[in-house]
Amino acid sequence: MAKTLAEIKKALEANVGKKVTIQANGGRKKMIERSGLLENLYPSVFTVKLDKDEHSVERLSYSYTDVLTETVVLSMPEDVAEEA
Repeated sequence: MAKTLAEIKKALEANVGKKVTIQANGGRKKMIERSGLLENLYPSVFTVKLDKDEHSVERLSYSYTDVLTETVVLSMPEDVAEEA
């Protein structure tokens, strides 16, 4: 469990280009689950490229703060789950 934004960024840097599963708060006690590739990291956000066959949007972006506050939960299927 990452405790700081720096730790979250470092964990994500090690997984760029890998498949991730995202569980995001969709409001009204609804969780949205999507999967795709961790594409890019930017100073405040990171982007995930979604599978075109499964999703209507091509890319999503989330802030590192979303991960820190557990609004977004990431898991990497190959490795130990990255939950913050």
